[in-house]
Order: sequence, then structure tokens, then C-alpha cells
Amino acid sequence: FSPFFPLDSSWDAAYERELQTFQDIGDTGEIWFGEESMVRIIRWLEKHKVPLDSSVLDIGTGNGVLLVELAKSGYMNLTGIDYSPSAIQLSEKVREKEGMSNIKLKVEDFLAPSAELSGFDICIDKGTFDAISLDPSDAVGKRKLYVGSLCRVLKPEGFFLITSCNWTKEELLNEFREGFEILEELPTPKFCFGGRIGNSVTALVFQRK
Repeated sequence: FSPFFPLDSSWDAAYERELQTFQDIGDTGEIWFGEESMVRIIRWLEKHKVPLDSSVLDIGTGNGVLLVELAKSGYMNLTGIDYSPSAIQLSEKVREKEGMSNIKLKVEDFLAPSAELSGFDICIDKGTFDAISLDPSDAVGKRKLYVGSLCRVLKPEGFFLITSCNWTKEELLNEFREGFEILEELPTPKFCFGGRIGNSVTALVFQRK
């Protein structure tokens, strides 16, 4: 995954390039945090016997590959949103190529979600909260808006699975302390630097109170 996050219009430009590449050679583009991040999420859902008809929202779906993998695992009620129209165009093409007509995709700004975006059993975020956190214009305010939106779209008792490379477990616990409780930290690859071992990626499961 990228160690930096483009913001605003550069997101759309990046997805326009990936859309063109997909049309040219059928390459879906970058998988954020790699394949193992998708496997980790699906394994958790399977381990906890999350019903296959549970409604799942992928926040910042990008190329939609996670939703395709969830559909292949038997999940039927899948929605992906992204505020980049080019990302949604790309994910629509990936969906068509894979023949996954049951995946719903829409252009949405998660910080100001539409009224119909509600009642989800599970919300998944791979890097979107990170990108919002780095926005140079009022990052703190936008993080609060994100938490508020999450409370609106996720059912009480619903699960929130977040993968981050910007935030430690303790920092994420602090960010989501209002309205959420931690259920589990998922194992992620470790790195060693200067004799100290740390995690470059944090993956947590929260439950909405």
C-alpha cells in the first residue's frame, strides 16, 4: 500500500488512471494493505459466523475488490461507497468483469452521508479514515464527522472493522471511544527497526454500543 495519501481531486485523478489501466489491460489496480488484509477481514467474519445475508458497507471502496472477495465468500448484501466518481466507475467495471451483480455501488461522501445510507450490520474501512486524518483542512473536525457518520449508518451492536497504517491501537481506541467498544485486535505483519518490533498496520474490530 502507499505510505502517503493523495487528497481531494488527486484521488479522482489516481482512480482515472487506474480506470484507464483496467480498460486497457484488465488490471484492477492497487489493493490497499495487500491481499492479506482482505483475507484477515473475511476470516474474522467467517470465524464469528456472521450471517451471509448481513448488510455490509465498504467505506471508501476504491476498486471494489474487497466486495468482490466478500461476494465470492458467499456474502450477498454488499454496498460500496466512495466520494471519487472515477473509483465507483472502476469498481463497477470490476464488478461487471467478475459477474457480481448483487454488489451495490454509489458515489457518497461519508462525512455527509445520504439518508438511505443506514442500518448496516457491518462497516469496513481500509485506509479511508487514514486519508481523512491527513486532510490539511480541519482533520480533527473531519475525524469527528466520520465517527458521527459511522454511528448513523451502523446498527447498534453492529461491527466496525478498521485497518490503518497511521494510527496505533491506543489512538484508534481514543478516536472511537464515543459510541464504540473494542472487541478484538487482529494480527497484522510486524516489522523491526533499530531493534524495536512494531506493527506497521493496525487492524481492530469495534462494536457499536
